[in-house]
Amino acid sequence: MNRYLENLDREGIDQAMRYLEKRRRELLGRNASEKMLGPNPFVGITRRGIFETAGFATRQMLRNPRNLFQHSLRFAKELGKAVTGRSEIEPSPKDRRFADASWKLNPFYRVWMQIYLAGYRELESWVNDEELTEYDKKRVQFLGALILDAIAPSNSVVNPAALKRLIETGGLSAVKGARQLVEDLVSHFGMPSSVDRRAFKVGENLAASPGAVVYRNDVLELIQYQPTTEEVFRRPMLLVPPQINKFYVFDLSERNSIVKYLTQNGLQMFVVSWKNPTPKERNWNMDTYINALEEALEAMLDITSSEDFNVMAACSGGVTLVSMLGYYAAKQISNVRSATLLVSLYDMESTTETPMTLFADEKSIARARNYSASRGVLDGGRMARLFAWMRPNDLVWNYWVNNYLMGNSPPAFDILYWNADTTCLPAEFHSEMLGLFENNALVKPNQMKVNGTPIDLGSIGCDSYTVAGVTDHICPWRACFRSSRHLGGNKEFVLSTSGHIQSILNMPGNPKASYQIHSGSTETDPDAWLGGASKEKGSWWEHWIQWIGERAGDKIKAPEELGNSDYRPKSDAPGGYVFE
Repeated sequence: MNRYLENLDREGIDQAMRYLEKRRRELLGRNASEKMLGPNPFVGITRRGIFETAGFATRQMLRNPRNLFQHSLRFAKELGKAVTGRSEIEPSPKDRRFADASWKLNPFYRVWMQIYLAGYRELESWVNDEELTEYDKKRVQFLGALILDAIAPSNSVVNPAALKRLIETGGLSAVKGARQLVEDLVSHFGMPSSVDRRAFKVGENLAASPGAVVYRNDVLELIQYQPTTEEVFRRPMLLVPPQINKFYVFDLSERNSIVKYLTQNGLQMFVVSWKNPTPKERNWNMDTYINALEEALEAMLDITSSEDFNVMAACSGGVTLVSMLGYYAAKQISNVRSATLLVSLYDMESTTETPMTLFADEKSIARARNYSASRGVLDGGRMARLFAWMRPNDLVWNYWVNNYLMGNSPPAFDILYWNADTTCLPAEFHSEMLGLFENNALVKPNQMKVNGTPIDLGSIGCDSYTVAGVTDHICPWRACFRSSRHLGGNKEFVLSTSGHIQSILNMPGNPKASYQIHSGSTETDPDAWLGGASKEKGSWWEHWIQWIGERAGDKIKAPEELGNSDYRPKSDAPGGYVFE
């Protein structure tokens, strides 16, 4: 009996350990997905920008040695306090690098951590005390943080958590970590893998909602999804993804699928799946994408026998959408009932708030343009690696510790799998996006042309619903707010309590979820809007489904078959382009 109870206890302990490991990997994935920068067509960090910033910082030290000496002296004093046990420096409660108790209880580790934190503090203080422009301060602070993050004590092989893991596994964690390091050096360009790709398969546990490709051209596939209600709204809904990621951000696993949620609420759902361009498609531009989108819309309206439609777009897909809407307004085409824009930034003057623009000067933009022009496409994987270094603690070093020092597998998290499943941008389209960044023509009336027609976003008359994330680092919410103010028509702005991707995937049921709204507001200043906004518990999805329901038309009997006689299903969802 005692032996049975002992085995039972061991089994219970094993189950608890497996559960804790599962939760750890889930949290690692969720934390990373909150911080990841996602798709972006701009420049990113460049070696030239890094070297120029390092030279600038060095010259600044020589110009003002007194300030440097004062902060060096303060650091030396703090170092003395740390060595003698008198330092009171503590890491931020949000800094997970020093969560292990050894950083506080072991004298060696505590001194090491405090010296490191003191250096970090003095670097920031030195920069703030220098008479620099805000732009130069941010560049120097970024460079300093990049270096200090790399040499953090938590990244070393004597990380206390890693040493404990080494002992617990009898050295197997080091063997597995070394193997994973070699694999990443060979197949992942030396970057730590952020996701366990073996856990997912597109079409099975990702992008698995029932549907069919009902139209295909050289640029996109149009997927229609099977209704799940007896009645549906007459007016169809089209989802437009960003061009540099796969469409199934709208249809991940069952627990966070926008497609599933919207079909369950009676919407007729269609999604665009962009073709992954090759160097042969180097000349695809904004007109190419908009013209292909028009063909898909024609098919959708024919299939649903509807005269108008609603549309939703995310990130760079939002730039394409508002360009098309501006073109429709110029041509007096009025079949768009509403537009929903998710974390979409198209007022490029607002991008100074995000770290992605710190090194986007004229020369860097020219180099980025020449890079894609010489290859025919801008590789999404390369951009993802560049942007990972904009948030290195969350997108590089936490995986360094997890994968190599701890010997753990990377998390099996659907959002991270999608984020790593990048596509390319055609060189011409990339150049156009860089041009918008340079001259901000999209929000200047009649400065940008679509198919040779000048457009004005202020002439767009349909209702719009814009969603932004309060912790979004790639499309800061204030920039998204200012972008939304350029549209005509009735405007609704919603601020979610999430980051870039999590603002989109905000499935109802999360007890921590909330959003802020200020219905009917005509404020043009984001902070004034925020001052009058009210905070609501739950997901913005629930607020939006009521908003779109008022613009989706009458209820009709759900179609029994997908497509029609003119647009017959070509293949089951998720189609073929998603696998290219």
